[in-house]
Amino acid sequence: MTKIIAFTGSNHSKSINQHLLKHAANLIENHEVEVLDLRDYESPMFSLDLEAAEGQPEILKELEAKISESSILLIAVPEYNGFMPSFFKNTIDWLSRINRAFLKDKKIVLLSTSPGGYGGKQSLEHTASILPRFGGEVIGTYSLASFHEKVNLENGFTFTDVEEEKILNEVLNNI
Repeated sequence: MTKIIAFTGSNHSKSINQHLLKHAANLIENHEVEVLDLRDYESPMFSLDLEAAEGQPEILKELEAKISESSILLIAVPEYNGFMPSFFKNTIDWLSRINRAFLKDKKIVLLSTSPGGYGGKQSLEHTASILPRFGGEVIGTYSLASFHEKVNLENGFTFTDVEEEKILNEVLNNI
């Protein structure tokens, strides 16, 4: 059984990307999936001066160790002004200082959603382009535009557009 670590790059308590991530994690069968909340690994803004004075945050060393135990990562990346959130970028900055190859031999599936018509595609593409620098291989991406029109959260998470569920399942079948 493959171990999968899943998390979203958002620190928003009501993140729609977190909803999408949890739904996707629940669709994965025959693998052990652990969903993390990156807010539990929050750290100060990375700076060389801070690192020299205080070292690397222990909490992020714990996150790096968790990531190293997995074979696959499922990551939902929000989009803020066309970029990944600074919260997520900061986490990557610290992790890459702890271990430059913190994603070595990891298969990665990236998800993104937004209330707008692009579904976080710019952030998704940018994230997919940088993660290989740290040793990861992006094996699939999924972007969901118009979250509030295509998802019903009344009784859990259901797609109002059955085609979206099929597309998500196709991406997850790469795992």
